Amino acid sequence: MGDGVNVKRTVLVTAHTGREAAVTSARLVMHRLIEAGLNVRVLDDEAEEIGCAGAEVVPESGGALDEAELIIVLGGDGTLLRAAELARPARVPLLGVNLGHVGFLAEAEVEDLASVVDRVAEARYEVEERMTVEVTVRANGEVIADTWALNEASIEKVDRMLEVVAEVDGRPLSRWGCDGVIFATPTGSTAYAFSAGGPVVWPEVEALLLVPNSAHALFARPMAVSPRSTLAAELVPGTSAGVLWCDGRRRFDVPPGARVEVRRSDVPVRLARLLSGETSRAPFTDRLVAKFGLPVEGWRGRVRAT
Repeated sequence: MGDGVNVKRTVLVTAHTGREAAVTSARLVMHRLIEAGLNVRVLDDEAEEIGCAGAEVVPESGGALDEAELIIVLGGDGTLLRAAELARPARVPLLGVNLGHVGFLAEAEVEDLASVVDRVAEARYEVEERMTVEVTVRANGEVIADTWALNEASIEKVDRMLEVVAEVDGRPLSRWGCDGVIFATPTGSTAYAFSAGGPVVWPEVEALLLVPNSAHALFARPMAVSPRSTLAAELVPGTSAGVLWCDGRRRFDVPPGARVEVRRSDVPVRLARLLSGETSRAPFTDRLVAKFGLPVEGWRGRVRAT
């Protein structure tokens, strides 16, 4: 710093406190970071269960991320999506350590914990921005819900099949009798949209996905559209009501006749990616193979002429 004052680096550690493995791992991470000279914070509603001498206890709603460099999240994708709600408005990057099953959003596995802490202490990571979407629900022209999503916004049936008309850029596309419609980001392409038959989209590709879920229609393929497009789905008046879920965390009722509009947000979620060497990080293809256990036996790679 210009005035010669060294500002202590600050990291918030949050965990799925319902899992003993996450609590134990959080204690280890916090202890090692404090030993490395970093200022470590823990949320007040997690502090009692995690408990780590030397950590700063902060309220979630009261400047928990003021001047914070990073949030380390220990748990599954659900825990990371919860942390994203805190991190996104503050634009603080997240680094996930997976203790769940697939854990596509996580950067590392729990067995790599020591290496993760060392690289954070040495600032050996870079930050990438992931697209999010703004989601608006309107009924009779009035906004009844206004939210966002990192993975997807999904309209789902409550009991009976939905009757939905899909729209792209203000023009009707098709009407479907279906279980629902999923609007996904590239990040969410490996989540719910993938289960509904959508394509895997590499994070560097900018697109919005429109994926009908169990649609009874001739034309019901998943579609990738421009990130500048506005997508919408209208529930046909006089038919069944639905429910909107954003990232599986935020729920909103969607009455018959209402419309759900989805567009790219100007506010991304920032994810920290660990550097494996001085400047390199693991390719997305390797992550895909590892997470889904894809068979690659027999691969030789590019054969060089001898």
